[in-house]
Amino acid sequence: MGRLFGTDGVRGVANADLTAELALGLSVAAAHVLAEVGTFDGHRPTAVVGRDPRASGEFLEAAVVAGLASAGVDVLRVGVLPTPAVAYLTGALGADLGVMLSASHNAMPDNGIKFFARGGHKLADELEDRIEALYEQHRTGAPWERPTGAGVGRVRTYDEGFDRYVAHLIGVLPNRLDGLKVVLDEAHGAAARVSPEAFARAGAQVITIGAEPDGLNINDGCGSTHLGPLKAAVVEHGADFGIAHDGDADRCLAVDAAGQEVDGDQILAVLALAMREAGALRGDAVVGTVMSNLGFKLAMEREGIHLVETAVGDRYVLESMKEHGYALGGEQSGHVIALDHATTGDGTLTGLLLAARVAATGRTLADLAGVMRRLPQVLVNVPDVDKTRVHTSAELAAAVSEAESELGSTGRVLLRPSGTEPLVRVMVEAPDIDQARSVASRLADAVKSALG
Repeated sequence: MGRLFGTDGVRGVANADLTAELALGLSVAAAHVLAEVGTFDGHRPTAVVGRDPRASGEFLEAAVVAGLASAGVDVLRVGVLPTPAVAYLTGALGADLGVMLSASHNAMPDNGIKFFARGGHKLADELEDRIEALYEQHRTGAPWERPTGAGVGRVRTYDEGFDRYVAHLIGVLPNRLDGLKVVLDEAHGAAARVSPEAFARAGAQVITIGAEPDGLNINDGCGSTHLGPLKAAVVEHGADFGIAHDGDADRCLAVDAAGQEVDGDQILAVLALAMREAGALRGDAVVGTVMSNLGFKLAMEREGIHLVETAVGDRYVLESMKEHGYALGGEQSGHVIALDHATTGDGTLTGLLLAARVAATGRTLADLAGVMRRLPQVLVNVPDVDKTRVHTSAELAAAVSEAESELGSTGRVLLRPSGTEPLVRVMVEAPDIDQARSVASRLADAVKSALG
């Protein structure tokens, strides 16, 4: 059996790859690993369980709750809430673990299970491996030891989670949003109630789109993966800007008043300067990934802020932040982590902090985002090649060296083997899009020639 856990929990097509049986078994295993059920007396472990609006989340939630309760864990069902809300409530309520059912920005047929440890923190690889090993051990061997009578877990609905999370979001804002008109695209997802409520309570005039989830329309032509509707709505309503979330609202992208995209790198740049001004940017550093736009790196250098680069993936950003004590990090895709206020990427919080900066400065979002010039970036996937030789091929190294000489300090080349497919990703940044495309095309041909 291949590894069940990917870069962000366990995902697959619901009821095909991700079945009720798998959800139940993993939840029992997680109870043993994270809640340490049966290892000491007098403790009633507790879990917080939430989901996004996908139809499949209904039966998967039932399976997860059944697994946890059967292992002796009391369950607080918080219903449809964003992933970062489940993480926050896990910590705020002192729960032993949290479980979120969502496939984030994936299409509706997919779903996923994400576990949080005490405090609402993402799991280290070692904990995921222990859960998976225990699940497999009991799937193929001896049955679980299960409590009976009063030892079984109790299940109750925790409706207070909504207000508690919204109050937390409002409480961390440095200022109100009075006078701002904002369009919010909720991707028919988990933040359809939370995000409009938070922005409205903070004083903004709110217009919503993509905020009518029916279980089938999540991420369907809307949200952070489809910005067209938001761009049109911002211009139509004469809004100051727009905010787009994905299905589980752990990411945030923005659109300025003219309908131009403001991506995760630009949001990070705006927030980094705001936090430094407030004395909250520890180490005068921000954490990004190797895919962060070169324009972001150059802007941070110009502003005297150190950019720490990690591998692609918000989990690696978070690991670096925790290890070195940094307060801000994120990805171009809109995963932004403000570690003083959240244990994971929080799209609603990010949007609120961005709006607070606009309100506090009186400047437009376009003006604030202008702190960096986003260089044209071209990404080409080259399939059916031996990705293991991407860093050892002399022929490919020569092609990369030639491209880097052509671009000089005004551009960048990155060759990255895929973690899941037999392909190599070629990324090129250059001062203009035509040059970026030309260099990327030549490098893609070089990858085919050298590694095909």
